[in-house]
Formats: sequence, C-alpha cells, structure tokens
Amino acid sequence: MVQSRRIDIEGVIMEIVEGPFGLRFIKIDSTEIFLGTDKGAWVYASERPRHRVNLPSFMIMETPITETQYAEILGKNSDTNELKDMITNDDVDLICSALSNHFDDDVRRPTQSEWKAAEAYIKLPCGWTELLADEATGNHRGATLDGRPRVGEMIGPMSGHRVSQSAHPTREGVYAQVATPGDRPLPKVGFRLVISPKRQGEALRVPDNANLSSNIRSELFWTTILGIIPSFTIPILRGFSSYAVDGWANLLFGGLCAGFVTGAFWRPKRPTWGVDSEGNLIQVKE
Repeated sequence: MVQSRRIDIEGVIMEIVEGPFGLRFIKIDSTEIFLGTDKGAWVYASERPRHRVNLPSFMIMETPITETQYAEILGKNSDTNELKDMITNDDVDLICSALSNHFDDDVRRPTQSEWKAAEAYIKLPCGWTELLADEATGNHRGATLDGRPRVGEMIGPMSGHRVSQSAHPTREGVYAQVATPGDRPLPKVGFRLVISPKRQGEALRVPDNANLSSNIRSELFWTTILGIIPSFTIPILRGFSSYAVDGWANLLFGGLCAGFVTGAFWRPKRPTWGVDSEGNLIQVKE
C-alpha cells in the first residue's frame, strides 16, 4: 500500500510517499531545470549545450536503496540496513522490473535533470557514488528535453557507463558529476529509484550538431581581434614598425597562437535550447 504525508524539509513543505518494502519517496512538483553551460570556451565543450528540461511531477527516493530493501524486493533476507553497493545495471533492471507491478508509472533510476531538481531534498552519504539512468555521453548534444533517460546511444565499452553523482569524501552536500562503469560492481557505488510518468512519442532533443559555419566565422573574428591584431599592433606602438613588415610571418603565427589560447578560456556564450509552449524546439533567450 502507498501512503503519503507532508513534512517540512529545510523550510519547504514536501509530500512524502511511503511505498512498498520500506521505500520512502519525496514528491517533486513539475519544474524546469537547466543543464549544461552556455560558456563558449573550448574547456567547456563537454558541458555544452545548455538546455532547459521540462520535468513533470515525479517521486524520488530520499536515500539510495539499502541492503534490506534490495533483499526484500527479491524475496530474500538481509541482516544489515547499510546502503546497497556492488551493483550493476542488470541488478538495477531486475529491481525495477520487480517493482513495476506496484506502480503505474516508470520505475527506474533518476536522470540528470531529475536528480538536479531534487538535489536540495535528497541525501547521498560522503564518499558514495550514485549511478543515474543516463549513459555517459561526451556532451549534451542530442539530450532529451522532457527528462526521459538518455540510453541506447553508446556502443562498445562505454555503453555500460552511466552518468553518476559522486559525494565529496568529507563535505556533506558537495557533489561532482562523473562517469562510472555500470557493468561491473564497485564498492560504495549504489542507486536510488524514481517513479516518473511514462513519456509518450518521440522526445524533442538538443540539436546533434553545432552551427559549424557560425562557429568558424566567430573563431576567425575573435582570433583576429584577440590575437593577430595585437600581435602586429604591439611592435608598432613600441617603435618597431619595420619588424611589423619584415617579420610579418612570425607575428601572424604568434597572433594565431595567442588567439588559439584565448579560445580555451573565453568565447561568447553559446545558445541555450528549450521547448516553447507549443512544443517547438527554440533557442531560449534570457
């Protein structure tokens, strides 16, 4: 039987749902979450594009699943209530399948957007890592905009890796997003579950490719402004005008290098993607 009640969590009234096998869920209302970054520098390439995810209301476990809960779901016994680790993707799928008879919605691990939406209300002990539902892709190109898991895109050894949240060894509430193998058991690597509405139809996604011609024009412009022009201007201002003519090749090469280096740390913001009220893919303006 599923029962619910309301409690105060850090000054916010949240609905707590008590599910089967002692599973305790927090209900998260529908919301919008931004993932990724719009910073244009090359060092942020793996975190782009920034996009807005529209999440329906869902339920998420307050803590990762325990040894006792894991055993009871499979009809077994356990004498410890510690968090369950040494799990694989197949183990998680087995648990989700066993619980699917108790809920009408999808039973699975949270996606990146669902975890972020609930971050202020859930707990992950220091030193633990939590496997999420999304495959560990190289960037946010092709990411879904409705919060459904991103799976089935990777091939080879990386297909078993999952995006995960790793808690700081000593500082509570400090997390880092990493990629973790989900195809082999590891110590202090666990999982929690969400009960999330089943998505229908094809998902709207972030474009798979950037605007190449626009990026090339931008790179040429900023390399010229920040690299090539200063490379020629500096010797002229210092009274070495002749070198600006005789040593043009060296100055051009130096300017290209300087422009390349600046691109690693700064470039104009890139587009943020989202869905409008009519369900169309748009660039979000803030």
